[in-house]
Amino acid sequence: MSSVLHKCCTVTKYAGSRWFAISAARLSSEQDIVHYPDNPNIKIPAYEIAPGETIEKQRSRLLYQSRKRGILENDLILSTFASNNLNKMSKKQLDAYDKLINTARHDWDIFYWVTGKEPTPKDFDTDVMNMLKEHVRTNQGMRIRQPDLS
Repeated sequence: MSSVLHKCCTVTKYAGSRWFAISAARLSSEQDIVHYPDNPNIKIPAYEIAPGETIEKQRSRLLYQSRKRGILENDLILSTFASNNLNKMSKKQLDAYDKLINTARHDWDIFYWVTGKEPTPKDFDTDVMNMLKEHVRTNQGMRIRQPDLS
């Protein structure tokens, strides 16, 4: 078993399995949150939703993208959220979720917003963000793993 303490949470991995435990720690101040400045020399192209994508294909894509994030914490949060909610979401909600996970500047921003460590920007403060925040609140401190692919 190995544990790694990040400034914002503890991640525990049990060797030989896919089980992880996450617990969001209370930050003592805003100074504990690390912000990396954007590099003005790196141009990130605007995200475009594929034209003519069916709602089923969009759900499948979002499920995959929710599992493959830049940080383990978001892999766990977003993959379990997507597995539980994507099939119940309307097209408008799917588009809001798509915008959130594909246009936010950094994965750490998403993590801080859903855990309530930072205020959510107006562009991302939607009913889907509220659903995500509730998902994090109800699963806080629980040992979770990514859902199996079916």
